[in-house]
Amino acid sequence: MSSSKSAKSGIKIVSENRKSSFKYELLEKYEAGISLTGPEIKSVKTGRVNLSDGYVIIKNGEAFLLNVHISPYEKANRENKDPFRTRVLLLHKHEIMRLLGKTKEKGLTVIPLKMYLKSGKAKIEIALAKSKKIFDKRSDIKAREQEREIERAMKNRR
Repeated sequence: MSSSKSAKSGIKIVSENRKSSFKYELLEKYEAGISLTGPEIKSVKTGRVNLSDGYVIIKNGEAFLLNVHISPYEKANRENKDPFRTRVLLLHKHEIMRLLGKTKEKGLTVIPLKMYLKSGKAKIEIALAKSKKIFDKRSDIKAREQEREIERAMKNRR
């Protein structure tokens, strides 16, 4: 749940799903708007979002974001909704149809990668992803360790 400013002006990253690139092979990325209530957007602006277990389903021609926790805003106690409620994603119809076709393939799912504020509006980056096998994860770890060893050797050489 880190909050940082991107190199592009006007984009502030609110939350990232860091484990997504380790657990999944990311195939395609999309930017989607997200339908939030007033207290929810205030909570997002303070960076109180957890995307780690979230996923997207497509039902009746609409995309829905499930299992994403947006903490209740303290100053709006009566108007707060359920922190895990289902939220509508705002995508173009052709994007939704493409995602629907791809998710019907074996082993593909749609996951949230990061949530950010762009010109004051909450946006979410989602990706079409394929789950990695255990040996893929091990090979990623091995490659990362080899890169670190090479960097250490280069550093010591100087």
